[in-house]
Amino acid sequence: MSLDRPNPSRTSRGPDNLEREESQLWRWALGFMLVLAVALSGLLWERLENIPFQLRAIPIGVLILSILFTVYAYGRRRQVSELKGLLHGLQEHVGAAPSEEQLDQLSQVILRSQRNFKELIDSFDDPACAVSLDGTLRTVNKRITEITGTTYAELVGRKIYDFVEEPTQADVERSLGLFLEKKRWAGTVPVRLKNRSRTLYFECVLNGIVKGDEVVGVSMLGRDVTEQREKELRFTELFETLQEGVYFSTPEGLLLDANPALVNMLGYAEKRDLLTTEPAALNFDPGQPVLGRALDDRGGVRTREIKLRRKDGTAATFLDSSRAVWDTSGNIIRYQGTLVDITEKRKMERQLAQQEEFHSRLLESFPDLILVVDLQERYTFVSSRARDLLGYEPEEMVGKKISGMEDHSPEMATLYHAVVSGNQAFASAEYGARHRDGSWRTMRAAGSQLVDAEGNISGVIISVRDITVERKLEQQIVQSERLAAMGAMIGGVAHELNNPLTSIMGVSELLQDTETNETSRKQLAMLQQQARRAAEIVQNLTYFSRPPAPGKSRINLVEVVERTLNLHAYSLRKNNITVDFLKEPGVPYALGDPHQLMQVFLNLILNAEHAIREVRDKGTLRIRLGRAEDSVWVSFHDDGPGIPKETLASIFDPFYTTKRPGRGTGLGLSICKSVMKEHNGTVEAANAPDGGAVFTVTLPVSPAG
Repeated sequence: MSLDRPNPSRTSRGPDNLEREESQLWRWALGFMLVLAVALSGLLWERLENIPFQLRAIPIGVLILSILFTVYAYGRRRQVSELKGLLHGLQEHVGAAPSEEQLDQLSQVILRSQRNFKELIDSFDDPACAVSLDGTLRTVNKRITEITGTTYAELVGRKIYDFVEEPTQADVERSLGLFLEKKRWAGTVPVRLKNRSRTLYFECVLNGIVKGDEVVGVSMLGRDVTEQREKELRFTELFETLQEGVYFSTPEGLLLDANPALVNMLGYAEKRDLLTTEPAALNFDPGQPVLGRALDDRGGVRTREIKLRRKDGTAATFLDSSRAVWDTSGNIIRYQGTLVDITEKRKMERQLAQQEEFHSRLLESFPDLILVVDLQERYTFVSSRARDLLGYEPEEMVGKKISGMEDHSPEMATLYHAVVSGNQAFASAEYGARHRDGSWRTMRAAGSQLVDAEGNISGVIISVRDITVERKLEQQIVQSERLAAMGAMIGGVAHELNNPLTSIMGVSELLQDTETNETSRKQLAMLQQQARRAAEIVQNLTYFSRPPAPGKSRINLVEVVERTLNLHAYSLRKNNITVDFLKEPGVPYALGDPHQLMQVFLNLILNAEHAIREVRDKGTLRIRLGRAEDSVWVSFHDDGPGIPKETLASIFDPFYTTKRPGRGTGLGLSICKSVMKEHNGTVEAANAPDGGAVFTVTLPVSPAG
């Protein structure tokens, strides 16, 4: 049958044909790799100009490596072919002794193979060797000779323990049983050579050399990871010893690792207790886990302040700085960051803020103005009392010099220089200062040295107090004492004048009766008239200086006004001021103290006189009386400049005055207002439509008695 007919193509393909086809296949494969490398280099050649210079050698290197590998593979193929040819010849002459030429060829092939193998393992950058089970080195590569600092001949045939101190022979023998069972082992081995202090680390792969079914040796290939391991050890040491907390967490906020500092910060005794804690248990405030990130997070560096819950439930404030770690696919696999415990810092900041607030409130509550002046004479601190005392906002004064302020006081500058120079540790001065509204104030300043931590003078601290009220009170007291002394003196003088005036009037009256000459009689009549006038003045002075009687009584306001005008008549005539006093009949009696009311009327007349003299050499004071349903009033209308609208509401305030310094105390109108308040009456001020000021005094009508 045709199925049993031999295939000519199959029978014609003998071993030689197969050998040729195999060689041809090798040549095609190597040629294809070479052509592929050349084509790749050609395609990339035009793009070399667009890449950095140091990267241009990559395609050339790939081409050279491909050529070297092709040559090496071709040479190895020839050696194998020769060896296979020898073996084939030996197989053909089985039972016949090989010739000397054949044995020589075989030995040369084996030697070349060994040299090629030695060159191959010497080309490795990593250490490689073969060791028997008793520790004898059978072969080593060049890298091992470099590490041990010995030659190949000094190493091969000797025990590995002659050069290695760690691991010891006992350590190896303890692990040998497990290796013989599995015939393979991989891991990191610490190696310390004799007479060397540094420990080297190698990632090793051990494979058993098997003869039959028995392991007779070990082949080892290692990679030196000493620098990497030392970096890891340094990182671990740093990780363990850092005072800041270091953590690694999942994107969901679950802790993967934490250093001891963070464990202690959060109050845990063991790291595993912290790592097994749920993220929600660490959150002091509800919401997403603070150590995690949102789903749309890009993983950039983030610095923020967070709160975590300690194991005891208390809150801890941390400064968190974290960033993401990505895998090769660009997915975030974890977050790593540091936590700095700023709980005490924030607590101290709050306490400092409270203290600063307390000091600020304390300074604001001081009645004095507090100023701090540096060595350049500039204000560095100004308390808010500057608004009341000087009319300036503190911000307007800070940064300005003492001498650069408008209407500055030379006394203040003198005080500053006396203290800052060191001549005086403490100094004080009293001076006049002009308020921004134009009014003058009397100030008392006290300055002392401000020193830094080294005890050097860094400036001057000055407290300024407004003593305008005190000075005016002192002036008022002095004035009151003078008035009291004058009243006592007037009482005595009036008493002494009454006797000669009585004699003058009596004698003039007698002479007038006996005198027949008309001229003499007129002169005696004038003398008697002037004597009576003098007697009235003395009587008014006595009335004014007499201590007030307790309580109030029915008084005739016309008489009180007349007595007041008589007391001040000379000053009014001297200043060319005419008094237009219209005495209306039927004005009822008022209820009050005549002495206090004379003081009120005298103050109003004096104010009118001063107002007229400010603008002209002469003027008119109109005095009118009238009545309402249950009150009686007296008005004083001058033809002076009137009262400015901006000061009209303040003229009855104590110590408020528009007069120049030394011309008034600012107490007259406030006393008038107080007196009228005690009389259940009023005193009001207004500007007249035709000019001038009008002061109106209103008193209750006295019941008929």
